Amino acid sequence: MSEMISAKETAKRWGLSERRVTGLCKTGKIPGAEKTGHSWAIPADAEKPVDGRVKAGAFRQSAAKKADRLPPPVGVSDYRLASTEYYYIDKTLLIRDFLDERPMVSLFTRPRRFGKTMNMDMLRTFFEKTDEDTSRYFTDKKIWACGEKYRSYQGRYPVIYLSFKDMKYGSWEETLEDMQNVFAQEFKRHSILLTSDRIDETEKAYFENIVRKSGTMIDMTHALEYLSQMLHAHYGECAVIIVDEYDTPIQQGHTKGFYEEVISFMRNLLSGGFKDNKHMAYGFLTGILRVAKESIFSGLNNLAIHSVLDNKYSEYFGFTAGEVKEMAAYYGKSEKFDEICAWYDGYRFGNTEIFNPWSVINYFSNDCEPRAFWLSTGSNDIIGEVISQADDEICRKLTSLINGKSFTTYIDTSVIYPQVRSNPSSIYSFLLVAGYLKVTKPAVPFGGDYMCEVALPNREITLVYQKEILQKLEHVIPQSTAVSIQEAIFSGDGEQLKSLIRTLLIQSVSSFDTANETFYHGFMLGICALLGGAYTTSNRESGTGRYDIQLCPAAPKLPGIIIELKSEQGCSESQLRALSETALKQINDREYDTELRARGVKMVYKYGVAFSGKNVEVAVG
Repeated sequence: MSEMISAKETAKRWGLSERRVTGLCKTGKIPGAEKTGHSWAIPADAEKPVDGRVKAGAFRQSAAKKADRLPPPVGVSDYRLASTEYYYIDKTLLIRDFLDERPMVSLFTRPRRFGKTMNMDMLRTFFEKTDEDTSRYFTDKKIWACGEKYRSYQGRYPVIYLSFKDMKYGSWEETLEDMQNVFAQEFKRHSILLTSDRIDETEKAYFENIVRKSGTMIDMTHALEYLSQMLHAHYGECAVIIVDEYDTPIQQGHTKGFYEEVISFMRNLLSGGFKDNKHMAYGFLTGILRVAKESIFSGLNNLAIHSVLDNKYSEYFGFTAGEVKEMAAYYGKSEKFDEICAWYDGYRFGNTEIFNPWSVINYFSNDCEPRAFWLSTGSNDIIGEVISQADDEICRKLTSLINGKSFTTYIDTSVIYPQVRSNPSSIYSFLLVAGYLKVTKPAVPFGGDYMCEVALPNREITLVYQKEILQKLEHVIPQSTAVSIQEAIFSGDGEQLKSLIRTLLIQSVSSFDTANETFYHGFMLGICALLGGAYTTSNRESGTGRYDIQLCPAAPKLPGIIIELKSEQGCSESQLRALSETALKQINDREYDTELRARGVKMVYKYGVAFSGKNVEVAVG
């Protein structure tokens, strides 16, 4: 009898996908192929069938080979679908690492679109007890090769799975309504409980109220607690509870004005489900931010938190360099690896180098054309808040990031949304956990948190970061006005620039009585950001002093620009004019143009800008 090999081994020999080989078996194109359980066994000496559609010619052979490849899983977060119908990067050893430790509740904090939902669906598929034999989704994965110790957990538990990732509404009422929908759908998945003789009538009545969306808000806050209790009673096994993107409605609450309502609700919901719940086997949560300072889990001392700075599970969210190399080879694009690195590499989770998975997948799906595919959901609103309140130092650092610089800062991985508003310096912590920044060196522990050197991760995020700031500024500065400001700066038209800035101040800012030079400095940096890639902005020493704003041209034919700012309260028109002349004189006296001249910039426009409330004067030199 001929030796038999698996479809996976056959696929490697023939240079086809496993899916393609299975399809050939199903259609009888491989003589002697036999189905054993859910898998196919194929004679080792079988010859690769000739597809009638494949004709001679290198182009057609190349096209056929490409057609045999599995597509990248763009927008696919369903583990079963991704692992069988698409190119799937195996992350199942996350299950092994979890079972080796088995904390009661695990929280994974990562940026949006870094594989959290896919991994949570993988955990659900692995652990959930269903009528379907779901082991077939793991028999060819790394976790299965780890042995019976780990296989014994497959299909063992009832699972509660909630995802809040799409809960982005403008009011608490809309959010609560969608909460009802999410709970109703999950309860319907467990409708077997309505016919169970182990569930009493009171519990069934509660169950039906949730399904009909007629339960009270208090009923909803007990959803995880009571459903896990019923599942435990019916199956005789405690439930696994998974909540994906728990903090999406919290972020919406912060930006849309219902933060206290959503925090109160989430605290009761999650505490009931995860704190001292004897009906829970294990719990998993994902989000951008930690929850400790939200007091959602007050007293929960067995919560294992895994942030972007921790080593555990660091390789399971996002793609590693080795995984991206394999993917590039699979699609016949190995020569593109350096380009992929420049655009989508640069993250460091713990000590692991990580690529943005969403962008890498889209890159291969779009014929390897590099673009900025990643956009964080809602985070640009937070950045806009900081820009409006940032002091001189924060403005300088945020601007230095766009120009490829790095700096060392304190990072609190448990930063919460109100902190960003009350303490603008926490923006660096938020930008790191949200995916806008990378840690360039291993983080140094510091009083329970970290001191980190941070920078923008890659070319994609440089573009995204700049674009999202500009998008925020567009609400303040109309596009037509932005173009006019650019023209005035480029041409050295001080009167036009003065007129435009005054108009913006009157239209866009509500109060000027308390405005100081720091405010105006941030305002001017925002205007300068509109110049896009034509200039790099800096704020540092040159000549014998430190200028406020310098714009260094990317192209040699453009002029260099230096802006010095002054502000005083209650100035008359003549006093304000004199103040602007003082600012201009300072540029000349202290030779602020030294650096630009050294770089070969031949024309330098110098602007002394003086503010007093809504009034502005511009002196041009």
